[in-house]
Amino acid sequence: MKISNKDVAKKIIDYLHHRITHADLVDWAESIIMEADFDSRDYETLRDIVSRLGLSDVREFGMSWEDCEKFLSRLGYRAEVLVSESSAKAIA
Repeated sequence: MKISNKDVAKKIIDYLHHRITHADLVDWAESIIMEADFDSRDYETLRDIVSRLGLSDVREFGMSWEDCEKFLSRLGYRAEVLVSESSAKAIA
């Protein structure tokens, strides 16, 4: 299976939107690093990011919002935050 920037970015975005858990992201990255064929145009970037995602459950490596933002930037995406008032009572 050929893995592209778009594939990796989608997984990170799914994680940030809580569509998948951190454990799901780590499991995906660990399986991809062993089995995938990375797009040759971005091989080093993809391998580096997926490797870091796969290690992000290890305390010494971890993963912050800033890490996700940098990963997405390296993949050609820009992260933006949208904050909206929930349907619960607003804080005055």
